[in-house]
Amino acid sequence: MAGRGKHRRPRTNPLTRGFIAAGTGGAALTLPLLGATHASAAEPQSAPAAAQSVPQAAQPAKSLPYTVVKGDSLARIADKYDVSGGWKQLYKDNRAAVGDDPKLIHPGLKLTVKTTKTDTAKKTATKSSAPAKPAAEPAGGVTQATQASVKTYPDNLDGWIREALDIMAQKGIPGSYDGIHRNIMRESSGNPQAINNWDSNAAKGTPSKGLLQTIDPTFQAYHVDGTSWDPYDPVANITAACNYAADRYGSIDNVNGPY
Repeated sequence: MAGRGKHRRPRTNPLTRGFIAAGTGGAALTLPLLGATHASAAEPQSAPAAAQSVPQAAQPAKSLPYTVVKGDSLARIADKYDVSGGWKQLYKDNRAAVGDDPKLIHPGLKLTVKTTKTDTAKKTATKSSAPAKPAAEPAGGVTQATQASVKTYPDNLDGWIREALDIMAQKGIPGSYDGIHRNIMRESSGNPQAINNWDSNAAKGTPSKGLLQTIDPTFQAYHVDGTSWDPYDPVANITAACNYAADRYGSIDNVNGPY
């Protein structure tokens, strides 16, 4: 038979055969076969490189429960969790809960957020609210910034006014605690769910709502970014009303009657 003798074709090394077979399946695993006779101790070190490629693949979206808090909007939530399709997709996924107007979400509303992020950010926020250990204390400026980022307010009239004032200060909207408090007590006696169903505005189909009794068109026109689109939300109602008062009267402090 031809081919025998000096010019015989070299036998294929078992290790080589094993490498080629493993590579035909897609990921080129370079681990030697168990029966290979020439495998060296260093060869298995190439395995982690192939293994590391797995986590880099696109992760499937996970559905996470989310409870709306003061100042939330669908756009802000979608941006925070990198929702594919943005706020429009988030609204589509939660339309049954939100209703026909995507702007009218309120604190306590339960949403389902589809995200590829993990809950690392949530865990980090929880840890940052705990007192820092002295041994790990960073520079003073960083510590102060962390404390400011977790500032909280009591869920009462005093807390609502103070939170609104902080937002107004950031937006350049004038107004004082006394001016806001005085007008709130006159308009709603401090009840954030107050609604006027009998005056001329109500007769036109736009009743006055909330702490400072704003009608929906005014609330929407003077809504302050970063606050809820729910006119009954205390902070959103205060900031929108103060924004309106600043535009018309110079400041809420100049309002001493119906406005």
